[in-house]
Amino acid sequence: MTDSLMLHFSQQRVDDLLVLERGEGPYVFDTEGRKYIDALSSLFCSQLGYSYGDEMAEVAAAQLKRLAFNTNWGTAHPPAIELAEQIAARAPADDYRVFFTNGGSESVEAAWKLAREHFDALGQQQRTKAIARRTAYHGVTLGALAFTGVPGYKSGFGAPPIDVTHVSNTNAFRDPDADDPDAFCQRLLAEVAEAIRTAGPDQVALIIAEPIQNAGGCLVPPPGYWAGLRRLADECGALLMADEVITGFGRIGEWFAVSREGVAPDLISVAKGLTSAYAPMGAMLARGHVVEPLIAGSKVFRHGITFGGHPVSAAIALRSIEIIERDGVLQNVRDQTDALRRRLDTLLDLPIVGDVRGAGFFWAIELVKDTDATRFDQSERDDLLRSFLPRRLREAGLIARCDDRGDAVLQIAPPLISDAGVLDEIVAGLRDVLADAARHMHLESRSR
Repeated sequence: MTDSLMLHFSQQRVDDLLVLERGEGPYVFDTEGRKYIDALSSLFCSQLGYSYGDEMAEVAAAQLKRLAFNTNWGTAHPPAIELAEQIAARAPADDYRVFFTNGGSESVEAAWKLAREHFDALGQQQRTKAIARRTAYHGVTLGALAFTGVPGYKSGFGAPPIDVTHVSNTNAFRDPDADDPDAFCQRLLAEVAEAIRTAGPDQVALIIAEPIQNAGGCLVPPPGYWAGLRRLADECGALLMADEVITGFGRIGEWFAVSREGVAPDLISVAKGLTSAYAPMGAMLARGHVVEPLIAGSKVFRHGITFGGHPVSAAIALRSIEIIERDGVLQNVRDQTDALRRRLDTLLDLPIVGDVRGAGFFWAIELVKDTDATRFDQSERDDLLRSFLPRRLREAGLIARCDDRGDAVLQIAPPLISDAGVLDEIVAGLRDVLADAARHMHLESRSR
């Protein structure tokens, strides 16, 4: 490992660092020539995998020759204008405006600042509070970190700059109402309503949630949950935000996951899949009524990012959208989802697998000690998730995510171009790895 490179969300001393140098389709190759299935899409980003480099290089080179850079700071350029139009055309309603950023944390930060500007323009300066969910991850910049419901990420960084109440997430596993989705939904919404009452309905500016929550392991909401959030936000006058940094741009077979819920949030954050990771980029979408008070009052939106909407990134994002439509990528996800679910459900016969949940190409496997779904203790998690599984996955040629920000889970999110053969290969590899994990944790004698 080089002594010059600092790693993200990692220990800074790594004795056996995986260094990847090339990719092809859904596969990546390390500097020793070993091949891996990127079953995580390089942290939920590489929607198209790794075989569209020539096309992306072509549009990037053309843009570099035409206009290498210009800001969206009081000026604009054609790629940003066209990309904003293309994104808005695919959004859950027909009146979204688009503000470009460099990534997910910046998109969430921009949304909060716009929410505050919105209410300031309306003369409702007292709306300074927000509702978010436990275990949810919304980013690491200090504003986004306030929304993040993972206490370990916050300690040592001072008091949060935003007053946020965290409510229960939508994890139905182990929940007493798991077999009654309606009762589960109503209880969750009642908790949100109580949080609003406690905070003061006229003081809440924002309710933020992911359509499928990542941290905690692909937590899918019960039917009616998002419609309920929309109703509660409208009743108290707050804005509703969908954080689609992971789920946006095809991860579950739709441009925006929240569209499946029949709800048009006031604000949406996107990033990762926007360019299929061929360049860094993010965006914040805001409905017309959110921006209108600033326009009517000739107010300046006091927020800007130098490289937000970079013309080269915008050109690449436009080509990514074109490829997704041209090559039927969303339809591929829809066509493969049911079969992938059935394949993953077969893992439930392993003694270490307690639950399988997710949608589209976004899945989590919750790991347990026994048929009573007993949780692993911290020392067992450290052994399983930070030592055994990463090593064994690497031996199996699989890149997946071991996580315990909530309970112990193993996550996959294959590139959206993956065919049935690749998905079969992923699940077969997971079966071998998890069977070995069960033996490692001395669970092999326990059956369901």
